[in-house]
Amino acid sequence: MDKVVASAREAVADIGDGVTLAVGGFGLCGVPITLIDAILETGARDLTTISNNCGVDDQALGVLLYAGRIRKTISSFVGGNKELARLYLSGQLEVELTPQGSLAERLRAGGVGIPAFYTPTGVGTMVADGGIPVRYDADGTVVATSKPKEVREFGGQQFVLETALTADFGLVRAAVGDRHGNLFFHESAANFNPLAGMAGRITIAEVEQLVEPGEIRPEHVHLPGVYVDRVVEVGTEGKGIEKRTTRPRTSAGAPAAAGEEATEVN
Repeated sequence: MDKVVASAREAVADIGDGVTLAVGGFGLCGVPITLIDAILETGARDLTTISNNCGVDDQALGVLLYAGRIRKTISSFVGGNKELARLYLSGQLEVELTPQGSLAERLRAGGVGIPAFYTPTGVGTMVADGGIPVRYDADGTVVATSKPKEVREFGGQQFVLETALTADFGLVRAAVGDRHGNLFFHESAANFNPLAGMAGRITIAEVEQLVEPGEIRPEHVHLPGVYVDRVVEVGTEGKGIEKRTTRPRTSAGAPAAAGEEATEVN
């Protein structure tokens, strides 16, 4: 039952060329950065990634993108990465766009064994009708587009059929994990992490704090250990901030009055 491995490099050692990775995180929040860096070191390439966004420029999944290791990404937001746009428009990267809520539900469905589901999201748009560019050639000509999806009516409303997503590996980052693989995610880091963990055939968790079984209260377990195969403790170093916002504040801990200086981080 002890699922702890000694290092991130050991945890990802069997991730080879051509595999599919479901990766938790949103922007830079809750991203398994240590595991991603370890995959970069292994040299694995031709990867397919499933994630809300494919890194923020050269951070998070962006390190694999900049190194030319990702062949295809399935994402809901790709606007924050200039290199992704360059690779996509020059025919070096396939991009499958899916609405954010649908992406979350596709991962959850894959994790619980539901092959497909109907949703109203995307009805009457190119999400349902097809035609979204998936791949360009080197000259910028569209050579592959998304296919039309089945649309059915239930109770007088139309719904589009979305298929589940599964991955060879799920990669997640948790605030706390125990030796049995039970995980607790801190606040908004519980974004796509539980879903990516559910969808992976083999799920690897990097945790900031490793505890013994029973130390995480049952009601605080966000992803049960039944979904998790490997756990590696990484500490809190290396966490990035996507956007830094400042406002006036007079002194630490005191509320800021209008026009006074303070600092806060998002």
